[in-house]
Amino acid sequence: MQTKLQKYFPMLRSREEILREIDENVKLTEQFYSWREAQRQEFLDFCTGVRGIKMLYDSFFKEVMNPETVPERLEEFLGILLNQKVKIIEILPGDSTRIADEQSLLIMDILVRFEDGTYCNVEVQKIGYAFPGERSACYSSDLLLRQYKKARSVKKDHFTYKDVKGVYTIVLMEKSPAVFQKYPDEYIHIFMQKADTGLEMDLLQKYIFIPLDIFKKNVENKGIKNKMDGWLTFLGMDDAEKIIELINTYPEFREMYEHVYYICRNVEDVMGIFSEELRIMDRNTVRYMVDEMQETIDEQKETIDEQKETIDEQKETIDEQKEMLAERDRKLEENICEMQEMQESIEELKKQIELLQK
Repeated sequence: MQTKLQKYFPMLRSREEILREIDENVKLTEQFYSWREAQRQEFLDFCTGVRGIKMLYDSFFKEVMNPETVPERLEEFLGILLNQKVKIIEILPGDSTRIADEQSLLIMDILVRFEDGTYCNVEVQKIGYAFPGERSACYSSDLLLRQYKKARSVKKDHFTYKDVKGVYTIVLMEKSPAVFQKYPDEYIHIFMQKADTGLEMDLLQKYIFIPLDIFKKNVENKGIKNKMDGWLTFLGMDDAEKIIELINTYPEFREMYEHVYYICRNVEDVMGIFSEELRIMDRNTVRYMVDEMQETIDEQKETIDEQKETIDEQKETIDEQKEMLAERDRKLEENICEMQEMQESIEELKKQIELLQK
């Protein structure tokens, strides 16, 4: 029976055809049955059009958004997102000196330079890492320093700081960290530095965070309203009905889906892509859990420190109260002694009065 997406993309193969090819190849059979049942089902679903492709898979994203072969796609997406005309003139290599623990996270990025000299890093995260602001700020600073060093090297004695252009860090998150869940109706967060006085200076670094999981919930209720919604649907959703809605609303996306579905016709290649995604996801799920646990430990340590401080304050208060009680007891003892002395004086006076009366 034809799937929903096969009606629109006839190059999609049937489940029976794919399973037959797998069963006829020992290597593919071993690979296929090494996956869990849910993973095998996911693979067959996107290869046959039961569900759509997950465009954030590293190989698919780099293929369909490749700035070397199809720069117009990335230019259009960034142009709409940044609300400006974008022309990519250079694709820059990744930075091998990137922060050490970033290497172990599932972070795929495309780094380009615009016509005006601006650097733009488009980063894809399957799992939103802990401390997203701090990490992005550090990486953005690395990029800014990289650009500064290049400008100084090229311009030499003619260099001025005007030669250093802006840096955009754009982060697409399939599963966003908890901090983004506090804003369930917002899925494009733009950060830039501004003075509290209104004074304007270009501090060069800008950040855009896009939690696609939150976008999904919004678009399911409201539908695709504009081209930005269209791009985020393309990048972040694999629901067949939404894909059909997208290509009916914006037919130009059909070509991009076809681009990837032709890749899926080669079962061996697409199984290799899927296996690599599973391997990286397993590694990064562990790393994400470690980060989450570390954050919990840090929070618990902070709570314990606060409780210890409270206990110390209470102990200090108790010590003060003990000292006050001891002082009161001392004064009470003095009063008792004085009363006894007075009593003795009274008794002595009584005796003297009795003697006088005789």
